[in-house]
Amino acid sequence: MRVLLVEDDAMIGDSIKISLMRDNCIVDWVRDGRMVETAVSTEHFDLVLLDLGLPGKSGLEILRGLRQKRESVPVIVVTARDAVDDRIKGLDSGADDYVVKPFDMDELSARMRSAIRRSTGRAEPDIRLHGLRISPGSREIWRDGVPVYLSGKEYAIFEALVIRPGNILSRDQLEERLYGWGDELDSNAIEVHIHAIRRKLGSNIIKNVRGVGYLVPKEKPAE
Repeated sequence: MRVLLVEDDAMIGDSIKISLMRDNCIVDWVRDGRMVETAVSTEHFDLVLLDLGLPGKSGLEILRGLRQKRESVPVIVVTARDAVDDRIKGLDSGADDYVVKPFDMDELSARMRSAIRRSTGRAEPDIRLHGLRISPGSREIWRDGVPVYLSGKEYAIFEALVIRPGNILSRDQLEERLYGWGDELDSNAIEVHIHAIRRKLGSNIIKNVRGVGYLVPKEKPAE
């Protein structure tokens, strides 16, 4: 999961970033509200964590601007403003959720997963496909009931593909989900990780659409 963290407080931002990275999230962190819309329009993010009191541009202005531009990325407001009126304004401006500081990181992580499930139209927390059961909450995978271990980057690639079966992602799009700003990228990293995923989960679990990208096929309906 690639997350854009928008937080001007250095201590809070650092704490959130470290915690999310321990959960194998890719985290890009900005502290100025004026940088957000450009970041979201030029890079892929699975979710935005947005403070309200920001220099340059307020969180509510950012939120309204994103929704006016039809940016559908899930946004969770993370703020110290706990008044009911502030919550209403945040949700009415297009936030997917509203979390008040201080908060428990496990709860925030659960809310992030819930927001992403809603954005992809899934109700169930687990994904079941091609004899696999994938639990995004624990990042566990079972193949025919047997647990299978994927590395952090292997899991990030597989989750990006399996969350929308049949949807093709290009090599560049997969790289965006693996690497944040300033990260070094090996030229064949995607191919190496996909080879490892196929070896562990089955040779046909990820299809290569020549010249376009990769996909996890949709499961055929039972006859």
